[in-house]
Amino acid sequence: QKTNDPRHDSSINLNPQHTEGGEEADTGQEMVSPESYIKHPLQNKWSLWFFKNDKTKTWQANLCLISTFDTVEDFWALYQNFLYNHIQLSSNLISGCDYSLFKDGIEPMWEDERNKRGGRWLITLSKQQRRQDLDRFWLETLLCLVGETFDGYSDEVCGAVVNIRSKGDKIAIWTADFDNREAITHIGRVYKERLGIPMKMTIGYQSHSDTATKSSSTTKNKFVV
Repeated sequence: QKTNDPRHDSSINLNPQHTEGGEEADTGQEMVSPESYIKHPLQNKWSLWFFKNDKTKTWQANLCLISTFDTVEDFWALYQNFLYNHIQLSSNLISGCDYSLFKDGIEPMWEDERNKRGGRWLITLSKQQRRQDLDRFWLETLLCLVGETFDGYSDEVCGAVVNIRSKGDKIAIWTADFDNREAITHIGRVYKERLGIPMKMTIGYQSHSDTATKSSSTTKNKFVV
C-alpha cells in the first residue's frame, strides 16, 4: 500500500553509484561488488508508446508500444537509443507524432479507466523552442516520472505525452483525478520548478473531459501555478 503522505519521500535515485574495482579479499582475488551488476529497480514499471498520424489507419492502429522497463539501467539504455538515432528524438519527429510514457497497464488515451477522470499539466512550446528546449524538457519530464519526483503524490501520476505539432509542440503530465486539488497543485509546482520555468510564467491544468468537449481552440484551466 503506497502512502499519500506528502512528507514521504519515495523518489528514486537515477544515478546509482557503482563501486570501482571492487575489494581485495584475503585470497588475493578481487571481490566484485554486487552494485556493479545488480540492476536498480524503479518503483513502477513504465511503457513507452509511439503514435504516428497515419490517416489511413484508426487511432488505435497508429499507437505502437516501443518498450517496457522497470529498472534505472534499462531506462538509460532506452534513452541511449534516442541519442544514437535507433529511436528518433522528439525534435526529429514529423508533425502529428507523439511519444507517451505511462505506468504499465495504463494506455495513453483519455478513455483508459485510470485516465478518464483525470487531466493534464500542459506545457505549450513555440516553434523556436523545438530546437532549444523540446528534447531537454521531455527528458526532464521522463526523469520526473520514473524518479517518482512528486513525493507522496507520485501515485496520482499516470504518465506523460509529447505532441509534435506544426503550430507548436506540447508536453503534458497526466494525473488520475482532476478533483484532487492538493496533489495536482503539488505536482504542478514541482514540475514547473524542474523544467526551470520562470516564476512569472504560469502553466495550466486541464481536465480531459473539458478538453474532449471544448467548443473553441482553447480549454479552460482548472488550476494554474
